Parts: sequence; C-alpha cells; structure tokens
Amino acid sequence: MVATWVVIAVSVTYLGLLFAIAYYGDRRATRGRSIISNGYIYALSIAVYATSWTYYGSVGSAASGGIAWLPIYLGPMVVVTVWWVVLRKIIRICKRDRITSLADFVSSRYGKSQVLGGLVTVIAVLGLVPYIALQLKAISTTFTILRDDVAPATSGVTGSIPIHQDTALYAALLLAAFTIVFGTRHLDATERHEGMVAAIAFESMVKLVAFLVVGAWVTYGLFNGFSDIVARAAERPELEELLTLSSTTSYGTFFWLTVLSMLAFLLLPRQWQVSVVENVDERHLRTATWVFPLYLLLINLFVLPISLAGLLTFGSGGIDADTYVLALPMADQKPLLALLVFIGGLSAATGMVIVETIALSTMVSNSLVMPLLLRGRGAVRGRGALRGPRDLGRLVLLVRRVTIVGLLLLGFVYFRVATDALGLVQIGLISFAAVAQFAPAVLGGLYWKGGTHTGAVAGLLAGIGMWFYTLLLPSFSDSGWMPPSLPVEGPFGIELLAPYSLFGLADLDPVSHAMFWSMLANVGVFVTVSLFSRHNPVERVQAAVFVDALRRPSDRRDTALWRGSATVGALGGLLERFVGTQGAREALSAYATRTAADVHPDADADAELIHHVETLLAGSVGSASARVMVSSVVSEEPLGMSEVMEILDEASQVRAYSRALERKSRELEAATAELREANERLQELDRLKDDFVSTVTHELRTPLTSIRAFSEILIDNPDLDADERAGFLQPIVDETERLTRLINQVLDLAKLEAGAAEWRVGPVDLREVVSASTSATAQLFRDHGVDLDIELPEAVPEVVADQDRVVQVMLNLLGNAVKFADPQRGHVRVGVEVQDGEVRVDVADNGPGIPEEDCEVIFDKFRQGGDTHRDRPSGTGLGLPISREIIAHLGGRLWVARQPGPGATFSFTLPLAGTEG
Repeated sequence: MVATWVVIAVSVTYLGLLFAIAYYGDRRATRGRSIISNGYIYALSIAVYATSWTYYGSVGSAASGGIAWLPIYLGPMVVVTVWWVVLRKIIRICKRDRITSLADFVSSRYGKSQVLGGLVTVIAVLGLVPYIALQLKAISTTFTILRDDVAPATSGVTGSIPIHQDTALYAALLLAAFTIVFGTRHLDATERHEGMVAAIAFESMVKLVAFLVVGAWVTYGLFNGFSDIVARAAERPELEELLTLSSTTSYGTFFWLTVLSMLAFLLLPRQWQVSVVENVDERHLRTATWVFPLYLLLINLFVLPISLAGLLTFGSGGIDADTYVLALPMADQKPLLALLVFIGGLSAATGMVIVETIALSTMVSNSLVMPLLLRGRGAVRGRGALRGPRDLGRLVLLVRRVTIVGLLLLGFVYFRVATDALGLVQIGLISFAAVAQFAPAVLGGLYWKGGTHTGAVAGLLAGIGMWFYTLLLPSFSDSGWMPPSLPVEGPFGIELLAPYSLFGLADLDPVSHAMFWSMLANVGVFVTVSLFSRHNPVERVQAAVFVDALRRPSDRRDTALWRGSATVGALGGLLERFVGTQGAREALSAYATRTAADVHPDADADAELIHHVETLLAGSVGSASARVMVSSVVSEEPLGMSEVMEILDEASQVRAYSRALERKSRELEAATAELREANERLQELDRLKDDFVSTVTHELRTPLTSIRAFSEILIDNPDLDADERAGFLQPIVDETERLTRLINQVLDLAKLEAGAAEWRVGPVDLREVVSASTSATAQLFRDHGVDLDIELPEAVPEVVADQDRVVQVMLNLLGNAVKFADPQRGHVRVGVEVQDGEVRVDVADNGPGIPEEDCEVIFDKFRQGGDTHRDRPSGTGLGLPISREIIAHLGGRLWVARQPGPGATFSFTLPLAGTEG
C-alpha cells in the first residue's frame, strides 16, 4: 500500500515535468531551434500508439487468449514497411494544402465537402469516446490498487463509487487543463505543437523503461527466467494452451485483428496528428521505419511472461488480468517498483488522451462548428456579434477548449456506465473498428480517381451503421443498459438479425464479425455508388491532385481552375481576423517577396494570391471553411463541367500543366534541331587539335570496324535464316546509333571550342528546366525501372543562363544517372538548393560510385579508352566535357562528388539573376 498523498504528489510532479518539457520545446520552436527535428524523436512520438491498452491490456489479453494480443502490434509493423509509399504521399499533400486533420483530408479530397468532413468528425468522436474512457479506467483502477493494495476482480463496481470520489473525474479534468495549455494556446496555420510532441516522446521512453523494468523483475526476480515460467505453465493444462495459436485464437480472428490494427494505426486521429501534422521532415519516415517496430518489439517482450506469472500467482479469475503488471509488485511488497509501474501506465494513458483530444478538437472546430457558424457568412463579413479582427480566431480557440473538456467528460460518462463489463482490449477494439471505417474513403481517394463525394458519404454511413449494430450496441447490452439476450437472439427474437451472428454468420468472434460486415458494406457501397455518380468540377480537380501528388511539383497550384476577382485589401482583412494585423502583413509581404506581386490594398489579387490566402486559412479552420470564407470576399465565377474537361486531360491531370510541359518539349526539340544544323556547319572547320583528332579517330574506329565485320558476315552467308540474319543486323543498328551520338558530341564540343556557338543568355527559371528535362527523360526512367525523386524548395530565384543549354546539361546528367543507377533498385534524386549568390543543382544516383582518381578524368575530353565513370567503360565520354564547357561559359562550375560509392552526385552552380558581372 502506498499513501494517497504520495501517489498524488508523484503524479502531479510527473505531470509538472511533462509541462516543463513541453514549455521548453515551445520556447525552442519560437526561436527557430526545434528540438523535435529528429527522426528518433519523431519515431518516439508515434509510439503514442502504445496506450494503457498496450501497457496493461495486452497482459490481460495474453492471460485469456495467449498470443492473441500479437496482431495488434503486427499490423503496425506491416504498415511501416509501406510508409514511404503511402504516408509520404499523405504528408506531401497535407503540407502543400495545409491540411491539419483527418476530417479535413477526407473533405478536401472529395471536393472540400463540409458534409463529409462533419460526418468523419462525428464518427471519430463517437468511436473514440470509448477509447478515452479506456485510459481513464486504467488511471482510476491502478490508482485504487496502488492506494488501497487491493486488485479488483474481473467484474468492477465503478458505478457504485460516488462521482465526487471517482479518481477518473479528477484525472479527466487535470488532463483537460494540460491539453488546453499546450494544444490550444494560439492558432497556427500548421497546427503543430512542438512542445507537446517533445513531451509525448519523453512519455514513450518512460512507459517503455517502466514496462521493461517490471518485466525483467517478474521474469528474473519472481521466477528464474523465461524457461522457468514456461515450464511451470506447461504443468497446468489450462495455461499450456495459451502458448499455441490454434487453441486460443482462430486464424480468421488473427487475420482480422491484424487488418484492423493496420488500418487503425494509419487512421487513428492521434496517429494522424503525430505522424502527419507534426512531421517536420518526411525523411524522418526512414528512421521511424525501423525505430518504431523495434519499440513495439521491446514493449511487448515481457507481455507473455507477466501474464503467465499473474496466472501462476493469482490463479484464473482471482483478479482482473489487466492489472497484473501492477498487482504483482504490490503483492510482493515492492511499493517503489509499483510506483514506477504506475507512472509508466500514467504516461501511456495521458499521452493518448492529450494527443487524441487535440486532434479531435481540431476536427470538431474545423469540420463541425466553423461550417455551422459560417453558413450565414455574417461572421466572415464582420456583421453581428462577431466584430473585430480577432473575433473568429478567439472563437476557434474557445471551441477547441470546450471540445477538449467535453470529450474528456464524455469519456468519463462512458467509463461510468459501460466499462465495468468490458476489458481494456474490448474497449480499444471497439474504437479501432470505428476508425477503420475511414479506410475506403482515404486509401481509395489516394489511389482511385473514380471515388466520388456521394460514394464516400454512402460508404461511411453504411460502414459505421454496421459497426454500431454489430459491435457498439452489444457493448451496452453487456453493461446492462439493454436486454442481455439482444446480441445472440436478435431484436424481437429474430436470430437472423442478431448482432453477433448477423444473417447467420455465427463462426466469428464479435470483432471479426463486425469488421467483416462493416468493411463489406463500406467498400461495396463506396465503389458501387462512385461508379454510378458523377464528380463535380472541384471533385474532379481534387481527385487528380491527390492521386498524382508524388508526380506533381510540391509547389504546383491549380489556379488555372479558378476565376474571379478580389482586392488585396479584402483578402488581408480576412487574414487579420485570424492572425492579427501584423500576421496578415507578414503573410502578404512574404508572398510579395516570393512572387514580386503588388500587394497594395487597392490592387487586384491574382488567382495565386487568393489560393495562397485560402491555404493559410485552411490550416486554422479547415479547407471547407476556408473556401467559404474566401468566397465571401471574392467575386467568384464557378467553372462548369465542360470547362473543367477542357482543362483536364484524359488522365484527369491538369491540362494547363501538361500543355506547359508540351510547350517546353517543343522548344527543346527546336533547340535540338538548331544545334544539329550548327553541327553540320562546323564540319567546314579546317581541323581539330591533333590529340583530339587522335581520340576521335580511336572512338570512330571501333563502331566502324564492328559494322564492317557484321556486314561481311551477312554478305558471305546469303543463306542465313531470318532469325540469324536479324541477330547480326541488331548489332549494326546499335553501333550505328552509337556512331551518331559520337558525331553529334564531337560537333558540339568543336562548336564550343571554336567559339561559334550561339548563346541566348537571360533570366532562367530552374523549375522549368527541371520540369522539362525530367519530362523528356520520363520514358527512359520507366524503361530502366529507375525511381526519380525531385526536391525543390518552395521558391527558386531566377539564374542567369541559356535555358536550352542548361536543359542540355540536365538531359546529359539524367541520362548518365539512369545509365549507372543500381540495376535492381535504381533511384535518382534531383535537388535544387539556393546558396550565396548562386543556385546549386544536384543529380545523384545510387550506383557503385566513382573512384577519387577518376573524378576529374571523366571530364577530360581528350582521353583514350572511353568513359571511366564507375567500374566499366561505356560511351564516348564527350557528354560530360560538353556539359562542363557549357556551365563554365555561363559563369558556373560542374563537378562530381569525390568520395567512392555508394552512388555518385554530379553538381553544378549558376549565378543568381542580379549578381552576375
């Protein structure tokens, strides 16, 4: 038994430490010195997935179902293996459009629909209130054990405790206060809370260390290791079966629980908050891909030993198995260890509640309350009670604070009325199955352009209806609030409609049964209705934006799909109502600096500025509400479907974007034809340098000799069959192409050295250069199976160059990178970085690299023996010398990384416009 004041003092001290960490994290963030910009902290924050369900409930689950607890953690381990494909795409979309919640993501994908965003929010609140109750139950139960040295039996008596004496109530209020302080202090367009993330990462370490300590003590202190526990369990038949899968859990249940945990891990609002909204660098996903599975492995290492130890110590049915983690040290008179266990459990519960309520409060304010308040548009225009520039911003914060308190009180109510009959795992699975209903709309929207708003709404309603009937409703029956016979016998005695055996499907456990019917209804209705319904213009545009997110430049804006008029002053006034006068001025000034646009209040705003303001507002109030607010000050002319079809191509991508690429491609082809004509004229030059001629002669002799040899074979053997003749003809074609490339490169270099090249030097947008060159080489990348990753900053200033020449350099470097990339998992990265007075472009591959002694030799245009690039000779080696000559003429330099593998990085710089000369 531990004195009540000690438990309270330690708990408050621990929460105070979290407060200090969060405060320090926020202070560092305001100074631009983030402490969470680290892949390991990012991975630890994602470990908020491990709640009191993991900390206490997994042991209880293992005590009754053996290894049946494993699927809840196998699912996330499977998901992280595809994070770089799925989650990176989601992060890219959310950062570009300032999407700050799961509801806003779904709403934005399906035409920025307020109805759909509100529906997702309602489902999330309905599904996660039981999960919040789970955390309150864990805190309350363990506090009682620690204070009274009494572990409750499996059937609780929560409802008999007076409310004013219920620990869960005070825990809910304390957590509400902490969450309000660090989750709703001010509005931020990114909705990031760096202090909170730092505190959550710290909590993840605390709960891991606490669980490992108690697990090691149980295994090696109470018993003599794993083998001793297993041997003693094997002596008791009722415990031995817990060590096998077939005896405790069917394969169907194992499968459905794994699928359920996969979907929940991706779609739980708290996981969305930490993995998407709070992400500061998508490269942190690579670290989390191995750190997070390792974390789950460690925190589950002692689950089975503790559960078996509890059964061996207390016997089955003695006390609630969910409390074994704390009951074992208490039974052995280890109060300090028990106090450490309690703090670990407190960390697991508080981390979930804090992040979940912040995420849900954002969804409620952005997708439920604000759309209702803005429906009349009066609040936006400053009429009525909401006057003053900051009224709406303060209102949003008030709504979120009230929502946080309301959610925790709802969780407390559910805890009082329903959790006595349910274990921690049962409550958690109810919430998991609810958020799994978002999967068809989210994943379908990411990869299927045919998904429609109507289909998403219908699918969600069908899925959540099945979830409510087959899973949530029976939980109330178990708690005594409905007839206990309802789950088995069905309403009015109709067994065919029994929630646990709907339509005669009686061979699945309740969770698998609910998942089967809810997913069948959700996916089936979503796909069917989408196929028979039509997109509106905004839906069609958003579908293309989301599905093609990784193939579109990160700064790409679809302003071609908008037309209307507004003044800069009207837009600035709209911003002032959320970020204040100073914040609005800074936002418009930053935009003017980036685009050189006129931001005088009386100036007409262009489509890009209107889109920029809408994006800023979306970060604070959601995309649907932001669209309503911008529409209130913009005279917008909506596009009809026929007009959208003219802008979108057959693949539903923006035709305006495609036309720009096609125009650049035609310009490139014209430039290439002009260069070829110039090369033909260069044939009239008297001679080249002797050593250059020698090199060229050597290179010409090889293909000519090959062509002659193959030709003689064909002449001397006129009776060769068609297949053999084709086999000899193909090398002739290959050598002819090689000879053509050689001649063109020779003439290019000769033209440069003779000073006969024509230059058109002026301001050049490197984004257009990168876009044109990567578009021109797209088929080459596909043919070789090489992935291309483009990293462009939000704003790239113009450089002084000849655009056609720089495109020629980029084509050369990209072709070179594809040629020598890893033949199994080829990857090429193009990066642009602004440095002092110049812009640097990197083209990197993942091939075997270049020895240091060859880093300069590859640029030697007079060398013998072909290309020394990498570990095999290939090509004429004139492309790189030509590229270096071009860059040098433009006032830059071109070089290659001087370290040996893996991979090679070719880089060049060009002077910024205004810095030349």
